[in-house]
Amino acid sequence: MNSVSLPVNRIYKDRLYKMIFNDKSELLKLYNAINGTNYEDPEMLTITTLENAIYMTMKNDLSFIIDMRLALYEQQSMVNPNLPLRFLMYIADIYSAYVKDMNIYSSKKLQIPLPSFVIFYNGVQAQPDKTEFLLSELFHPTSGEPALELKAVMLNINKGHNQELLNACHTLRDYSEYVARIRTYSGELPLADAVEKAITECIHENILRDFLLKNRAEAKAMSIYEYDEAKTMRMFQKEWYEEGRHAGIQATIETCLEFNLSSDAILQKLMTKFQLSESQAQEYLDKYGTSETAPSPNKDS
Repeated sequence: MNSVSLPVNRIYKDRLYKMIFNDKSELLKLYNAINGTNYEDPEMLTITTLENAIYMTMKNDLSFIIDMRLALYEQQSMVNPNLPLRFLMYIADIYSAYVKDMNIYSSKKLQIPLPSFVIFYNGVQAQPDKTEFLLSELFHPTSGEPALELKAVMLNINKGHNQELLNACHTLRDYSEYVARIRTYSGELPLADAVEKAITECIHENILRDFLLKNRAEAKAMSIYEYDEAKTMRMFQKEWYEEGRHAGIQATIETCLEFNLSSDAILQKLMTKFQLSESQAQEYLDKYGTSETAPSPNKDS
């Protein structure tokens, strides 16, 4: 099959990270690096990735069982505190498939693999080496002891972070370097040229060399799509934040007017609550309040 003309709607079904670590040998090296183990036989892995389990256009990246341990790995270019909920959905389907031939109504305890959840982060937002996200942090109300918990660990694989892990798994280190070069060159060149330059350099410098030589066209197409997607999602996040901020400011002004607060009091509240300058707060008051409805600064309230 000629992959040079691979269309975008085919590309998005797999990501470069997933394509690289779909190889059992590479996946086993990654598992060993994370867990400090020394497994050598890739056939010990049983792949449990949900290829057809799609929720809101999302499906899990990689999951597998080894020695009764179930590992779920995700790659993210943006921080997503909702990943524990997504992991919960994934693992419910995986466990359902695992016990389909077992009697879950039996009085005898079933043996199921011990799970772990890891996120590999390589986005542009500054993050520490390691961050934990808890499912319980999404519960409302937050008081009380949660009856259900899931912990996902996010590992920053950008250059300068988790160097011990990257040294233990050269393929993960190479992937991190490759992404970093695209990010750097895309600031100087058109995206397609930046990706092409990163691929050429990495092949010459023995960074993901075998993979890139074998899958050059697919890797280039995926890299272009993923970088554009991440940039677009960051733009949307900013727009959504600004829309929510404007709505919050408008609601605050309307509430203050209902309680007949003075203009000075409203300005002060806006400045404090939304960290606005006085001139910015005045602009919002002029926009969402009217001279007829806004009480004068000296009006008693």
